[in-house]
Amino acid sequence: MPRSTMAKTSIIAALLGLFTYSAASAQSSASIMARKQVPVVCYHQIRDWRPKDSKTAKDYIIPIAAFKDHIKMLADSGYHTILPDQLYAYLTKGTPLPKKPIMLTFDDTDEDQFTIANPTLKKYGFKGVYFVMTVSIGRPHYMTADMIKKLSDEGNIIGSHTWDHHRVDKLSHNGVLKIMGKNGKITTKPTDDWVTQIDKPTKKLEEITGKKIDYFAYPFGVWKKPVLPEIQKRGFKLAFQLADKRDPDYPLMTVRRILDSGYWSTKTFSNNIRQSF
Repeated sequence: MPRSTMAKTSIIAALLGLFTYSAASAQSSASIMARKQVPVVCYHQIRDWRPKDSKTAKDYIIPIAAFKDHIKMLADSGYHTILPDQLYAYLTKGTPLPKKPIMLTFDDTDEDQFTIANPTLKKYGFKGVYFVMTVSIGRPHYMTADMIKKLSDEGNIIGSHTWDHHRVDKLSHNGVLKIMGKNGKITTKPTDDWVTQIDKPTKKLEEITGKKIDYFAYPFGVWKKPVLPEIQKRGFKLAFQLADKRDPDYPLMTVRRILDSGYWSTKTFSNNIRQSF
């Protein structure tokens, strides 16, 4: 066969392979989108409100009694907590889940997630998913590395949540770091935000837990489509947002969650779980 013909044949084969892969990927995404969504709840701070807390801040703070009441309601209503591996298997393979599955997730590394949330979940045999912002580890009012390791050792899942809560749609491979020397002179050096905010923090969590980190949560729940391939190619199986619609091309990278509000009664919380998913 002439070289020109062989080259054309190789190109056609490559294009056919790409088409087949794209079609299979689209079919896979469509099947994932067709599955019934599983309720995923997001928490941040678990503490009593203070006079200086704003209305916006209170949306991310659930008072201790309300949190305990809401978790008790889930247990009394027959919910079973699941972990991300189970959700991934269900979405990609249709693997059955327990009756009334729910996932409980916690963002930002607050210490009260260890001192209040974890004992409350243990009381009912529940497990949680903790998305850790690594810049906070060991700081006052945040979890220590030992706490994170203990959560992992007890069967909870630790996930990545960036280094210092930068929005992923603002990250760049061509960042610039400004450094002020002792003489007051400012110098700059190139940086890769994706390495700083995603790769290094994820590796640190793997060193702390001794386990591979397979799951990610977007700071502020914010994402935009161009960043989804960047998240996916880092090996995350699932990435969690908040309440926006899932991306039909990347449903595994845009798993929905709802915030459990301290303003909600247990009945309102229960209704929102059923109506939101």
